[in-house]
Amino acid sequence: MRREMVVGILGGMGSEATVDLFAKIVRATPVSKDQDHLRIIIDNNPRIPDRQQAILEGGPSPAPMLIETAKNLVAAGADFIVVPCNTAHYWIEDIRGAVTIPVVNMIEETAKEISRSYPTVKSVGIMAASGILKAGLYQKQLSGMGIKAISPRDDDQARLMDAIYSVKAGDLSAPSVTAIEVGQKLVKAGADAIIAGCTEVPLILKTADLPIPVIDATLVLAKRAVEIAQASQL
Repeated sequence: MRREMVVGILGGMGSEATVDLFAKIVRATPVSKDQDHLRIIIDNNPRIPDRQQAILEGGPSPAPMLIETAKNLVAAGADFIVVPCNTAHYWIEDIRGAVTIPVVNMIEETAKEISRSYPTVKSVGIMAASGILKAGLYQKQLSGMGIKAISPRDDDQARLMDAIYSVKAGDLSAPSVTAIEVGQKLVKAGADAIIAGCTEVPLILKTADLPIPVIDATLVLAKRAVEIAQASQL
């Protein structure tokens, strides 16, 4: 009997997003009893420096603490690592270079999901934190697939960032209004689908809120984690 791989979650960016990924992995796992669930090790490290400040303002790099936390997961017995923070993927190669186990790329997996499940989509709105938009991580992935990326206008992006930080502070109600309004504007700008490309966004924006698909990057990552763990290989 093959041993299922142990999932390591490098969390804390933010904590609500980490809980969301954990819950989605649990729900995505086909089970009939407790023992059917995956073993999941979580290091919820909220002391990791702010990723937005690092990219946009030259603030402290989160790389050293991302690496330290990843190594904690390796030492605890994780077989592979998932990171419920899109912007942290700016440093994914630093993490990969420091550990001996695979680190799954959420952004690549989300782009693959669009290609697989939404092959007719030509334009995608990106609802993400400002740092990841500046880094162009989703834009590069989509461009390579021949898909146009549409970002919110500057004023809408500022509102979205306020909503994201409100979620990080524990407010899951009022920010949803902002998220829906920003999403509606991306639809008017020509988006065929929306990527919820910040792990706080799926907490305040659902597919039912808009007339086009909302691709939840956290859910994509959760399903991929289950697939990897149960296949016992990447």
